[in-house]
Amino acid sequence: MSNAIAYEKGQDNIVLLTMDMPGQSANTMNALYRQAMAETVERLEQERDGIAGVIITSAKKTFFAGGDLNELVKVTPAGAASFYHMVLGLKAQLRRLETLGKPVVAAINGAALGGGWELALACHYRVAIDQPAVKLGLPEVTLGLLPGGGGVVRMVRLLGVEKALPYLVEGKQVGPGKALEAGLIHALASDRDDMLAQARAWILANPQAVQPWEAKGYRMPGGTPSSPALAQMLPIAPSVLRSKTHGCLPAPEKILCAAVEGAQVDFDTAQIIETRYFTELATGQVAKNLIGTFWFQLNQIKAGGSRPAGIEARPISKLGVIGAGMMGAGIAHVAAQAGIAVVLRDVTPEAAEKGKRYSANLLDKRVSRGQMSAEKRDSVLARIHPTIDDADFTGCDLIIEAVFEDRDLKGRVTRAAVECALPDAVIASNTSTLPITGLAAAIDQPHRFIGLHFFSPVDRMPLVEIIRGELTDDLTLARAFDFVMQINKTPIVVSDSRGFFTSRVFSTFTSEGIAMLGEGVSPALIENVARQAGMPVGPLAVSDEVSMSLMSHIREQTRKDLAAEGQAIPEHPAFAVITRMVEEFKRPGKAAGKGFYDYPETGRKHLWPALAEHFARTEAPLAVADVRDRLLYIQAIETVRCLEENVLLSVADANVGSIFGIGFAAWTGGALQFINQTGLPAFVARARYLAEQYGERFAPPALLLQKEADGTLF
Repeated sequence: MSNAIAYEKGQDNIVLLTMDMPGQSANTMNALYRQAMAETVERLEQERDGIAGVIITSAKKTFFAGGDLNELVKVTPAGAASFYHMVLGLKAQLRRLETLGKPVVAAINGAALGGGWELALACHYRVAIDQPAVKLGLPEVTLGLLPGGGGVVRMVRLLGVEKALPYLVEGKQVGPGKALEAGLIHALASDRDDMLAQARAWILANPQAVQPWEAKGYRMPGGTPSSPALAQMLPIAPSVLRSKTHGCLPAPEKILCAAVEGAQVDFDTAQIIETRYFTELATGQVAKNLIGTFWFQLNQIKAGGSRPAGIEARPISKLGVIGAGMMGAGIAHVAAQAGIAVVLRDVTPEAAEKGKRYSANLLDKRVSRGQMSAEKRDSVLARIHPTIDDADFTGCDLIIEAVFEDRDLKGRVTRAAVECALPDAVIASNTSTLPITGLAAAIDQPHRFIGLHFFSPVDRMPLVEIIRGELTDDLTLARAFDFVMQINKTPIVVSDSRGFFTSRVFSTFTSEGIAMLGEGVSPALIENVARQAGMPVGPLAVSDEVSMSLMSHIREQTRKDLAAEGQAIPEHPAFAVITRMVEEFKRPGKAAGKGFYDYPETGRKHLWPALAEHFARTEAPLAVADVRDRLLYIQAIETVRCLEENVLLSVADANVGSIFGIGFAAWTGGALQFINQTGLPAFVARARYLAEQYGERFAPPALLLQKEADGTLF
């Protein structure tokens, strides 16, 4: 018998099954598990008459991690049939377990996500240790999948269609306390011994236990899809989903289908329905994209793939932030939440205090929602010290400058702070465009200088772009990387250049949208097609957010810098539109209350009606496919250029950074994976067409042509 599941029968005739997959940090539903569970279920059935009940727990820190993604990512349409039957076999094991005729308890000692939660759902009773590390839920949707091990079927029967959907469609995860309130688990335990004692006591008290849906007279909570309340709600559910996914992400829609269809039939038929949809998703390209990027490449980054090796970690204990505006206040907030003391400096006491109030407002909202205690809020706020005095930077081991994008201003405030900070403090700029090597000249030890590019709003955006200047040393890079991980953000590391990676690629998206407006393309078409392609917001709306006056300022700063180097700024058709919007129409963006959109005091924002009048054209309208591809292809092509120029150092940083930093269509798996899934010959051919029609900026870079010739992927 396999040693992946230990089988121990106690004097009370209760069998303790302890999952402990050899050579793995977590238990997963791989081939070894399937073999071990098959043997275990067979033995339980053979020894049924001498068994009082079964407890399932784990020897790992987690209870069970779910499906084996190394297996899942390899499933192809050609292997769909064998995959389908394998999944049905796995589900049959759980079905035999819950119909054993003996009480079965899940003793949940750590996170039970995905397949782990599905295993727990197949048990009659669930007790979990009450600690923060224990998370319960079904996150499969985030990887383009649905819970294929019975999760849809059992959650719907446990909670009803309506209450189950947030866990299924949104991948909602909860801790033990919330799980108990929601009826997902039955009891909390203080530690492992208490958990096992409760499990044994329940088994002895409930010898005839059955699943709720097996009990006589069972009615589905909230009613079946044909009941009046659900029948009224369900018809609008697909349109609500479509408004969020724009049809780019198939998993939420398939989950809805599996839940509703499964609720109308018997349990075993519902299992077959779920398996069919699961197989369709698992063999599809979108799931491949999401698993590759959001699991394998993201884990590669978090494991320190871009961090210099051999340098001991040293947490930041005191952070100095220069500038208490939105960015500086946001950086102070996330650092204080991570337990770091923060000095928040601005030119006036009022401005510094306003920066601290930003945190207070965010934390107050969390307290009001029951997500944080008042004591915890107060302790976080106590870590933020607003000031106007550089002397308060004494003892800081990291300084982050977050002032306006002006080279001279950044230099002045940085020099003043460095004089007070620790002699080996890391000095960073939050610039989004200005080259780090030039900014580093403001201090005597430029090897200590680095770029830390945060994204707005800092509390919600998961990415930090770390920019290594020409003189930045490995120690500084390692400490910056560790700081980003310390504040629970995802770091990508790029080399110094104008605009770095994210700002450089992001500007191609906004510029292309603005250029199309200048060509006479309908502004509504531009915005709608962008969202339908998977971008979170249209290029005109996001340009308003950034502000066209800032775009103009950055362009002027770039012009000056390039002129000093004897170079001219590359022309782009978007420039003329931006100039007209700022200078002729006095509509620089949202902050001014008017840009491409109007922002009425009451009511929703809407496109400025005069846009069509000022930028109309009489020629035939652009094909929707051309609008879509111009927006996506230009970003992917610029990403290749960044890789070609060694601005980007890894494919993982490119894909994760493009999604987390600039909102590149998530369904693609990132800018480079978009090229992979399109196929390099097809992508190159389309890029050449776009270059012929709309400009040389779409011309395939040399690296892309080399990859195509070699038949290799990014």
